[in-house]
Amino acid sequence: MSGHHRFDLRDFRLQCGVTLPDAQLTYQTYGTLNADKSNAVLYPTSYGAQHADTEWLIGSGRVLDPDHWFIVIPNMFGNGLSTSPSNIAAPFGPERFPLVTHWDNVHAQRAMLADVFGIKRLALIYGWSMGAQQALHWGALFPGAVERIVAVCGSARTSSHNDVFLQGVQATLTGDPHWTGTHFTAPPTRGLRAMGRVYAGWAMSQAFYRERLYETVGYGSLEDFLVRSWEANFLRRDAHDLLASLATWRASDISDNDVFNGDLKAALGAITARSIVMPSRTDLYFTPEDSQIETAMMPNAELRVIPSIWGHRAGNPAQNPQDETFLRQSVDDILKLQPN
Repeated sequence: MSGHHRFDLRDFRLQCGVTLPDAQLTYQTYGTLNADKSNAVLYPTSYGAQHADTEWLIGSGRVLDPDHWFIVIPNMFGNGLSTSPSNIAAPFGPERFPLVTHWDNVHAQRAMLADVFGIKRLALIYGWSMGAQQALHWGALFPGAVERIVAVCGSARTSSHNDVFLQGVQATLTGDPHWTGTHFTAPPTRGLRAMGRVYAGWAMSQAFYRERLYETVGYGSLEDFLVRSWEANFLRRDAHDLLASLATWRASDISDNDVFNGDLKAALGAITARSIVMPSRTDLYFTPEDSQIETAMMPNAELRVIPSIWGHRAGNPAQNPQDETFLRQSVDDILKLQPN
């Protein structure tokens, strides 16, 4: 499963007020759309990920089954495939890429689904991390267009504690000697390696490291895990794209718009889709306590905590069959429910 398609957005006006003359949304599809378009599933990407990184979850007997569902992965703005600092045309560039929010992501996705496929209503939106943020934005902004939501290890609004983590990651990356204050003059290898190590301490739980679970998935030592998994993961990406996506994450708030005017309770209350909100028990920045508070404000939502010590990565268990089984069962459960 590889390749991708491009959807052009002419004169696309961002929430921040900037207009992009030639924006693009890159996406990939899996499965077949049925005649009445009732089997459409949206699966937005997460931080630093492109569609090829997350399509492992799609397949017969996997979390999202293309034998029954037509699955669309839209690449988030800033991820290097859709419009990003690394590919945007003048007068913009890496040093002056505008703030892109999830408001912008979901409006672009909605336009693509309608114009390319004629899809007006989604059977399910499934998202992990920043993908979960997009799923909740969809539910609040287009309640009539979403039947079900599975939001895994994410949030409706980036918490202050989560923002502190993100500021730390940003400061680590921009501490590279090639940073000028607005852009990098050369690939910031030192900053990207440091960013990977900082991220590794937050993404996996204390128990994961205490029990040396990295050794169960092919790494010979802690250093091997940090270098080949975490440093390598960020070294393959453009640093300007990573900063742009961090800005989107920091700004994430389903109520920060003219519809809800900062009223998070009203925004969450507007989500009529049947929903499962699934934090990991050991996630260090999307905590179960925060998810519980948000889920209580959603009228048709269930809180279902993933009983895992894989931390945030419990929501993307490419190397952890037990957590994948938990996710698959939750998706199966919600797809059996009739939409509201």
